[in-house]
Amino acid sequence: MEGSTVVGFDVPTIEAWLVGVAEITPPIVWERLPGGHSNLTYLLRDSAGRELVIRRPPRGELLPKAHDMWREYRIIDGLWPTAVPVAEPIAFCDDRAVCETHFYVMGKVDGEALYSGEVVAGWLDESARRRAGDEFVDVLAALHSIDPADVGLAELGRPDGYVARQLKTWYGSWNASIEYARHDEPRVHELHALLSSHIPDQGPGRVVHGDYGPHNSLFARSGELTAVLDWEIATLGDPLADFAYSLNAWVEPGDPGVYGSDPPTALAGFPSRDELTARYAAATGADLSQLAFYRSFNSFKTACILHGVYARYQAGQKSTEGVDLPMLFARIGLSLDSAVAMAADLG
Repeated sequence: MEGSTVVGFDVPTIEAWLVGVAEITPPIVWERLPGGHSNLTYLLRDSAGRELVIRRPPRGELLPKAHDMWREYRIIDGLWPTAVPVAEPIAFCDDRAVCETHFYVMGKVDGEALYSGEVVAGWLDESARRRAGDEFVDVLAALHSIDPADVGLAELGRPDGYVARQLKTWYGSWNASIEYARHDEPRVHELHALLSSHIPDQGPGRVVHGDYGPHNSLFARSGELTAVLDWEIATLGDPLADFAYSLNAWVEPGDPGVYGSDPPTALAGFPSRDELTARYAAATGADLSQLAFYRSFNSFKTACILHGVYARYQAGQKSTEGVDLPMLFARIGLSLDSAVAMAADLG
């Protein structure tokens, strides 16, 4: 990619800065990478074949806490020496003489993110899928076993009252979206009241990823998990809420279509949710007797998130080109079905 086509970075300035902070040999080839929650992300390949990734927020006005590159960088920097695989932290920069906004550089990690069954079918054979599932839960267990203070992340967030704050946030999101979505559900209000009155006592706060799934993990063809990506919304909180979120998204054959029509983990070879649960319990020693609450809470949260997305489409704030709105709407109801079913024994 020519320097003139790179968006968000002054290429000569960045390359001169890189020579000073990283072992990199110009000339450098820039390649725009997709995804990453709209952050501007490029693969850099120098003349010696070394590959790095550079990442900055999107251009334009941003919400105060959105696209916090320092947050991402400090997390991978803290986790780099641990059993949680992350990209190597190379350098963080907040110098406006170098760039108009803060950014960071990390090492390039080989592997494939598992976004769909189609990707899985072309990347992992059945034996590799078993290993991928085992490593997926082992890495989350390793993350939840780390004392944040031991890796310099004690100030990452406020761990106490995590679930109560999440319930308040997402219930508020649902109510704020009713007008534009032109849709309300009595079950949401009933679930909010029920879940709010049954919040389990939280153990020690741990780093919670917030969106840990096969789509945010890189896997080698062998099934080895080579890196966990996208730490932008990570904070300190209740690890069981984090685990239950990932467990809900671990789709099995025959599950309702909450997570789309081609989920990656519904193919043959992957371990079941029950097997992941047993493996997580063995690795962490966690008491999972309240797992139904946490799974119901996460299905409630998913319904609220989808409702907010649907409202933005209905309000004309997002293009509906290529979007199956009836399916999106149906997923709201399916998420609530799951939340209600898993909350059946709570009250």
